[in-house]
Amino acid sequence: MKKHWYDYLWIFSLTYLILGFFNILFAWLGLICFFVPLLISLVKGTKGYCNRYCGRGQLFGLLGGRFGLSRKKDIPVWMKSNWFRYGFLAFFFVMFFLMLWNTYLVFAGAQGLKQAVTLLWTFKVPWQWAYHGTLFHAGVAQFAFGFYSVMLTSTLLGLITMVLFKPRSWCVYCPMGTMTHLICKAKNR
Repeated sequence: MKKHWYDYLWIFSLTYLILGFFNILFAWLGLICFFVPLLISLVKGTKGYCNRYCGRGQLFGLLGGRFGLSRKKDIPVWMKSNWFRYGFLAFFFVMFFLMLWNTYLVFAGAQGLKQAVTLLWTFKVPWQWAYHGTLFHAGVAQFAFGFYSVMLTSTLLGLITMVLFKPRSWCVYCPMGTMTHLICKAKNR
């Protein structure tokens, strides 16, 4: 099978995580993974991003498939259910808006910069080495810490489900996949 340029987008996902580890401001690059799937589903009415361009899905496929780090078991039925997928999307939105709220508070001067990455929306991991101040407002860094937290947490969840189930099991309940599915459904009505 012929390889295309987009078959290597997993490198972007891996590079993103590595760069954010060393300089948190690289977390802003993650917005590409946020807006591109939405744009593709809005313009084309398809889940082309998820099926072809998602570097994270490719990374899980590579690690779980080629490197055999997956048990290759079917994902439980309840994880495929609409209530779980939409519930996880709602939870994800709440966490995303809390991140935006904290960013707003830093921009407004009501709160100082929190140089921590929050894993699984619970565990605060100090991350001071990745930010030493810039020409930008501290709110720019606060957004980066929050967005990197979201991306790192979703990658961790994806890795866990990859190991326990099939390589791309994360894709079943991925919030971006659920949002693009809803957009495609509405667009194709």
